[in-house]
Amino acid sequence: MEYDFSQTSAADRYKLMSAAITPRPIAWVTSLSADGHANAAPFSFFNMMSSDPPLIVLGIVRRADGSLKDTARNILDRGEFVVHLVSEADAASMNFTSIDGPPDFDEIEHGAIATSPSVNVAPPRIASAPVAMECRLFEQVDVGGATIFLGRVHHFHIDDRLIDTERFHVDTDAMRLVSRMHGAGWYLRSTDQFKMLRPDFTEWAPAARSTACGAVAQQLDQQG
Repeated sequence: MEYDFSQTSAADRYKLMSAAITPRPIAWVTSLSADGHANAAPFSFFNMMSSDPPLIVLGIVRRADGSLKDTARNILDRGEFVVHLVSEADAASMNFTSIDGPPDFDEIEHGAIATSPSVNVAPPRIASAPVAMECRLFEQVDVGGATIFLGRVHHFHIDDRLIDTERFHVDTDAMRLVSRMHGAGWYLRSTDQFKMLRPDFTEWAPAARSTACGAVAQQLDQQG
């Protein structure tokens, strides 16, 4: 089946793309409104884009009526936010913060989510999150039905038990992160993994030449 996206509705494009592009990491974002109301919400249009400068990307779709969601409005108003990664232990709390409350509804307070002060930005960080990244708005792109935010990470928090501080090695498995899957309400645990090392061309090329030469010699033997 093929789809010409110029002839496909936005709702159907969303269904196809969000169900096919999986799993997606979850950005659990805290922000503050212009008048100081705290907000927390999860988004799965999210990833790392660069380490120099350290940039993350966050896509926030507009509401059905075209208005900005609270997180998007807060980022535009104040220019700062905190992105957290989501562990299994925080999954229920993260899910609660996806509630469609009014702008003055404090998901952090009503979800009984413990927070700690951030270092460089005003929004608080979620204390239980394995990783928190304090961000300032680097650039925004309005694309009709969504706003794409590039955030520059100014401060990186990671649970002490997850990091080898001498080698900067992160125990990613111990984070027990969850990610977003297809359809409404489906998530994925990060417990089933496999490993493949990147090929080394300097090792591959001689072996490939040797294999090719061997194949040619075999053909000549067969012809002879």
